[in-house]
Amino acid sequence: MTQTPPPQVWPTLRATDARALIRFLVEAFGFEETAVYGEGDRVDHAQLSWPLGGGVMLGSADRGPDDKWPLRPGTFGAYVVTEDVPALHKRAVAAGAEILQPPADTDYGSSEFLARDPEGNLWSFGTYRGEPGSVAAQ
Repeated sequence: MTQTPPPQVWPTLRATDARALIRFLVEAFGFEETAVYGEGDRVDHAQLSWPLGGGVMLGSADRGPDDKWPLRPGTFGAYVVTEDVPALHKRAVAAGAEILQPPADTDYGSSEFLARDPEGNLWSFGTYRGEPGSVAAQ
């Protein structure tokens, strides 16, 4: 059996208030705070892990004129696999997430919902795990 390697692709985003966004993503969606670097309100780098694997990296938007990664806050979107859509939806609603589409079944066999975080980023959570692909031998 071939074991899937650890994640090597990390979606990244920037936030106007990165520390508040980190708290929201942990409380509303269940991400786990793995690492946060920075001083005061500024976040130079943060890694939030997803319990089923992978995660996102983020930081503060205001990095100065020499910023080599000038992503605009609120322009990010991600699909995240979850095993329990109703429970995660309930958690997101309780934490104040803006729900754009309530849980629904799709024609490709997924159950999913769509939410927007306080920075304007879009998050789709569902049971669809994607189609099997090849894993390079290690």
